[in-house]
Amino acid sequence: MNKTPQELWEKTLEVIQKIIPENSFELWIKSAKAVSISENKFIIEVPNKFFIDWFKENIQEKIEKEISGLLGTAMILDYIVTDNLDNILKRAEQIIEPIPVAAEESVFLENQFNPKYTFEKFIVGNSNRLAQAAALAVAENPGKAYNPLFIYAKVGLGKTHLFHAIGQKMKQKYPTAKILYITCEKFANEMIDSMQKGRMPQFHHKYRSLDALLIDDIQFLGRGEQIQEVFHHTFNSLYDAGKQIVLCADSAPKEIITLQDRLKSRFEWGLVADIEPPDLETRIAILKSKIIDERIHVPEDVILFIASQIKENIRSLEGALIKIVAHASLTGSQITVDRAHEIFKDIVKPETVEFPVTIERIQKIIARNYHLDIKDLKSKKRTDAIAHPRQIAMYLARKFTELSTTDIGEEFGGRDHTTVLYSFDKIEKTMTKDAYFAAQINKIIQEIKSGK
Repeated sequence: MNKTPQELWEKTLEVIQKIIPENSFELWIKSAKAVSISENKFIIEVPNKFFIDWFKENIQEKIEKEISGLLGTAMILDYIVTDNLDNILKRAEQIIEPIPVAAEESVFLENQFNPKYTFEKFIVGNSNRLAQAAALAVAENPGKAYNPLFIYAKVGLGKTHLFHAIGQKMKQKYPTAKILYITCEKFANEMIDSMQKGRMPQFHHKYRSLDALLIDDIQFLGRGEQIQEVFHHTFNSLYDAGKQIVLCADSAPKEIITLQDRLKSRFEWGLVADIEPPDLETRIAILKSKIIDERIHVPEDVILFIASQIKENIRSLEGALIKIVAHASLTGSQITVDRAHEIFKDIVKPETVEFPVTIERIQKIIARNYHLDIKDLKSKKRTDAIAHPRQIAMYLARKFTELSTTDIGEEFGGRDHTTVLYSFDKIEKTMTKDAYFAAQINKIIQEIKSGK
């Protein structure tokens, strides 16, 4: 077959174009050019080593198979780099005169933060106290407090809120500061685009002239060696100049397996702070804040019910509130716990839905199970038919609510705390000795939590 390398390459691309996404073809494949054929090697020219990594990981085997078929012999794809990355970096560092940042980039630096995400709106609890305090310190004294600040948490726990809060606080205190908040994916795409267009000096100037760099989802940095190389130089330049670096990820630096050790080490130079799922008290506070912002009314028992169901994710917590309020508004119905329970069947698995355990609910379920009126439980009557259920109710109140023994006693006709303690000990001991009785109590507990 007497075809030139470029003709063979174009023939190969006709096949490759059909099996990969169009954007990948445009970005990666079209930048490569056939150079020569040497023995069993088909040599192509690519802009930099980053392209070699991509070819090897995504398409090399398919290309080799296609070219081998066209030539009738086994071929290996080999590469020549048009302009190696090290040379690009060296040239960028040799530039003396600053290169102006494009107008659209300046706008991007200043108009990127969500005004709703401020420190004032961030609900602080035990799960996020360290991260919030560190973020505030960094915003008020960039480059001095903790550098870098590395925040990690699972999705929906407030990382993005803190990032926006940091950026806005910095802009308020330092109006002329250059602050950039960007995702790791956008950083990588911008780097690749700059390489392809020969604009790496401008890329380096943009990032190395910042006063603060905030990068989200930094765990994606581990997907390529070249992007890690570029970011390593960017990090060093900013750090050495005393500029603030804030990073966030879904796990701690040492847990990002594909990240270079030198970057893991640098990410731990300052402070590493995690955000855990919020506790019940914080979830309630988050819901109340959302209710105030939206100017809506939601009963306290419904707030407690929602907070008791969604435990892992703030986005889901706020989403559940919005769904319940919207449903009530569209149907013209009242916002009640029973209505919320019905709606929650679509949000969480039925078996995971639990009603919040309150003293009122305990009294209601105990009275129903023992065929009494709630007023009997609160009365001074001491007959066994009333005293025994009352003791069970006080046991459950101490076990499942945060009320003090004195407060519990008040809810049962003004009894003192020693009576509550006696009831708790008595029921607990009976349960350890009587399996049938223990099963009855456990059934009542499930009934209290299930909302039946």
